[in-house]
Amino acid sequence: MTKPITTLLFDFDGTLLDTNELIIQTFLSVLGRHYPGRFSREEVLHFIGPSLKQTFETIDPERTEELIEEYRTLNKTLHDDLVAEYDGVPETMRLLKARGLKMAIVSTKRRETILHGLNLMGITDVFDVIIGLDQVNQPKPDPEPLELALELLGSTREEALMIGDNSHDIDGGKNAGVRTAGVAWSAKGEAFLASLEPDFMLQHISDLLDLTKEAVQ
Repeated sequence: MTKPITTLLFDFDGTLLDTNELIIQTFLSVLGRHYPGRFSREEVLHFIGPSLKQTFETIDPERTEELIEEYRTLNKTLHDDLVAEYDGVPETMRLLKARGLKMAIVSTKRRETILHGLNLMGITDVFDVIIGLDQVNQPKPDPEPLELALELLGSTREEALMIGDNSHDIDGGKNAGVRTAGVAWSAKGEAFLASLEPDFMLQHISDLLDLTKEAVQ
C-alpha cells in the first residue's frame, strides 16, 4: 500500500520563485562578455537546473571558478529586479505548513541566496530544512541532498515527494527513491518534464493540497 505524502522536498529556482529571467540574463551577460555570439537565449535555457560548476565546466573547464564568481556577483546585483512570485506559492506553502506537512528546499543554489529569495516572498519560516549547494558534496541529480533533507526531517523516502521544474529534480528524486512531481510552469515546458515521467504533474502549486490530503485525515 502506498503511504500518504507527509514530506515535501522542493526545488527553488523555477519551482517556488520565478528566477528564470534572472538566470537567463545573467548567463547571457557573462557568456556574451567572454564568448561573444556563441550562446543564444535558447541555448542558455539548458543551463537552468544544473549547478554553476556543472554548467561552466562544460563550457570552459580552466575558467570555471572565475566564471562562477562573475556570475554570482552579477546575479546578486540583478536579483531583486528580475525575480517574480508564482501565483499562489506563499499562500499554498502556509496552508501546507498549517496541515503539519514536513517541508524542505533542496536546491543547486547556495543557502544564502535561497534565504534571500524566501525573505522576499515572506515565507522563510515555512521550511523545516534548507539544503543548499554549499551543504553537500554532490548536487542533484545525485541523491545526497535529498537523503540529507530526509534525514534532517526524520522522514522516510516512502512518504516523500520531490517537486521541481527540471531533469535534475525528477532524476534526483528517482535516484533517492522518492515520488516526484513536475511543475507545468517550467521554463522548459510541460512536455519536456512529462518526458521525464514524474509521478505527478502540477498545473498549479495548490494541486499539492489534494496530493497531501490523505496525510491529514
